[in-house]
Amino acid sequence: MITTQTARQGPLAGLRVVEVGGVGPAPFCAMLLADLGAEIIRIDRKAPSESGLPVDRQYEVMFRSRRSIALDLKTPEAIEVVTRLIRRSDILIEGFRPGVMERLGLSPDACLALNPKLIYGRMTGWGQSGPLAKAPGHDINYIALSGALHAIGSKNGAPEVPLNLVGDFGGGAMYLAFGIMCALHESRSSGKGQVVDAGMIDGATSLMTMIYGLLAAGYWTDERGSNRLDSGAPFYGVYETKDARHIALGSNEARFYKETLKVLGLQNTDLPDQHDKSHWPQLKAIFAEVFKTRTRDEWCEAFDGTDTCFSPVLSLAEAPGNPHQIARGNFVECGGVVQPAPAPKFSRTKAGTPFPPAKVGEHTVDILKENSFSDEDIQRLQEAGAI
Repeated sequence: MITTQTARQGPLAGLRVVEVGGVGPAPFCAMLLADLGAEIIRIDRKAPSESGLPVDRQYEVMFRSRRSIALDLKTPEAIEVVTRLIRRSDILIEGFRPGVMERLGLSPDACLALNPKLIYGRMTGWGQSGPLAKAPGHDINYIALSGALHAIGSKNGAPEVPLNLVGDFGGGAMYLAFGIMCALHESRSSGKGQVVDAGMIDGATSLMTMIYGLLAAGYWTDERGSNRLDSGAPFYGVYETKDARHIALGSNEARFYKETLKVLGLQNTDLPDQHDKSHWPQLKAIFAEVFKTRTRDEWCEAFDGTDTCFSPVLSLAEAPGNPHQIARGNFVECGGVVQPAPAPKFSRTKAGTPFPPAKVGEHTVDILKENSFSDEDIQRLQEAGAI
C-alpha cells in the first residue's frame, strides 16, 4: 500500500493536512484533497463514534488515501501529539460543533499561535455563529432553511429529499475545500493563515443563487414542480417506460425539443407551444403516454445519435458499466470496492489511484516517529492511554 508523501500524485502533492476525524462532509472534503495529492493524517478516535456507519472500514471510501493515527483527545498527551502535527502542516480540518475544539485546547487562536500560516477549516451545519450555531442538525435541516428542500419535488406533492448531496457534500464539503484553497492562495502573499468558517446552510443557500435570481425576475414561481427545471416542464423531467424503468429528458432548447418530437412521433401533431405553461400538464400527459409504449433500452436505441438531451436513468449498479463512464475513467476499484474516481481531471498533474481507507490507528507509531517521538515517548503515550 502506498502511504508516503513522496508517493502522492496530483496538483496538491506536497500539501500537508491534519484532519481531526469526524463523519460526513469534513471527511469528504479531506478525501477531495487527498485524491488530488495532499498528504493527510486523519486523527481517529480510539473508540468508534456513535455516528459512524455500521460497515467495515474498507467500505467507508470517504476515508481513502490517507493515514490514520488513533488518539484520545481528552488526554493532554494526545493534544501534545496534535500540536506537533499542526506545527508541520499547512491545513487543519475539523467538523465538530462550535466550541468542541476550543474545549480541547485546539482553538483557532491556539493553533495559529503554533503555526501562523495554518489554514484552519471548520465544517459545521449552521456555521460558527447565529442562533442555531450550537443546535444539532443534519443535511435535511440545513437545506430546509435555504429554500432548496422546498423547491425540490413534484407539483402538489411534498418536498423530496435529494439524498444528502445538497447540504453535506455540495453545500458543505465542496465549499470547505474551495474556501481552504482560497485561503491558502491568499496566504502566499500575506504569509498569514486564517479560519475558514464553512456552514452547510451557507453553502446550500449559495447553491440556490440562480433560482433566487429567477424568482426575483418573476420567471420562477415558489410553487414546487411548476418551473422549467423542477419537473414542471414536459421537456425537462423523468418518464417511466414500458418496463417500469425511467428515462431523463432535458430538451430545453427549441432545436432539441423539435428533434425530441420527431423521435416520439409527435412532430406533425397539433401540440401547444413548448413554453406555454398553461398547457404543460397536457403535454406531460402526452409525453408520459408515449414513453410508456417502449422499454427503456428501446428508447435508448431510438434516441441514439439524435440531438435531444436524452439519457437512461441508470441504477447505482448500472452506472459504472456505462460506456461513457468507462471512457472517462470515472470509477475505480480500490481495495475490492468499486467507487467514484478522483475528480476533476488535470492535463499535466494527474491524480493518482486512491488507496483503501486505513484501519483506525493503523499508522500511529509511524506517524509519531516521523514527528520526532522517541520509543520512550511512544511508551509514555501508551501508558497514558493517549494512543
